[in-house]
Amino acid sequence: MSPLKSFQRLFLCALAALLLLTLAPLAQAAGTMEITDMAGRKVTVPTDPSRIVCMGPGCLRLMVYLGAQNKVVGIEEFEKRFPAGRPYYYASPELGKLPSFTPGGVAAINNLPDLEGVLKMRPQVVFITYLQKAKADQLQALIKIPVVVLSYGPFASFDQVVLDSILLAGRILGKEQRAQALVQQMEAWQKDLAQRGKAGKRHPGAYIGGIGFKGVHGLESTDPHYLPFRWVGANNLAAAKQKAGHLMLDKEKILGLNPEYIFIDGGGMSLVAADYAKKPEFYNSLRAFKEGKVYVLHPFNWYTTNLGTALADAYAIGKILQPQEFKDVDPAAKADEIYVFLMGKPVYGQMAKRYGPLGGPPPFLKGAKK
Repeated sequence: MSPLKSFQRLFLCALAALLLLTLAPLAQAAGTMEITDMAGRKVTVPTDPSRIVCMGPGCLRLMVYLGAQNKVVGIEEFEKRFPAGRPYYYASPELGKLPSFTPGGVAAINNLPDLEGVLKMRPQVVFITYLQKAKADQLQALIKIPVVVLSYGPFASFDQVVLDSILLAGRILGKEQRAQALVQQMEAWQKDLAQRGKAGKRHPGAYIGGIGFKGVHGLESTDPHYLPFRWVGANNLAAAKQKAGHLMLDKEKILGLNPEYIFIDGGGMSLVAADYAKKPEFYNSLRAFKEGKVYVLHPFNWYTTNLGTALADAYAIGKILQPQEFKDVDPAAKADEIYVFLMGKPVYGQMAKRYGPLGGPPPFLKGAKK
């Protein structure tokens, strides 16, 4: 055999080996199935894929809930830049060692990702949240990889669509039993909260401030439709000003509401503390501050709804507003019960280290009453 033919043969063998290596992940999937994603698209996906990527708010979180993080081969850069405050990232720190393949973040919502970055990950399925149908079709056509759209529903919500998304992702990933268990348990927690809240004989006026919305805000930032308040039947005084959506109230309006109880979202705590130092007379004129009825909650609006934290906040609120109905609840223990079920690890301690004890007084109010 001539040296040229020998070289050609070696080249073809090397090329064939490279192709087999490239296509190996695709060969691991035993068959395909057709699903309908949250955008109403019919998509053919491999069954039980071993290589996936997740993009968009909350997408990676759902994979951790399902116990499918070992299938994730790359994450958004945004996930690495802002790891704090997200229990799923605390529970699975190994995710931070995965390669970044696209920027992610709020600016990337409903926009196409870095196509070259996606392809480098060689995923069998791309999961993405909050991508409109036409763009999802466009992305799939460009990368030639199944694209499955998931959703959490409206901002700061716990919509049924997120439970449907969990069931859909579980079906694709071979995690159907886990998905069903997740949905059943989350519905059970919501039912428990509602029953306790309904049994309460007194529903004092409450206000939540420091809510994050496209950035960090102080006490004036609130939510008339605040999810944990609704679960326990709390009297959300901001609802009288606006029925839904994020709301900014000036200080005069907060004085007018004069809530008996004030809760501060940990995400905005530093701004509230700084403003308190500048204008203590405003805060000390509020009934809740006078009586020491001001409490810390952990932020759950962080790259959309952290479902476990929202539930933990609701139990802490119930314990404060309706102590008799929640007398058997220890907020810290309940939070870890929720986190362990959802993510396999008790990460309340890390949340409390960053934001303070759940349901405790804010650190800038020394000696505040509980």
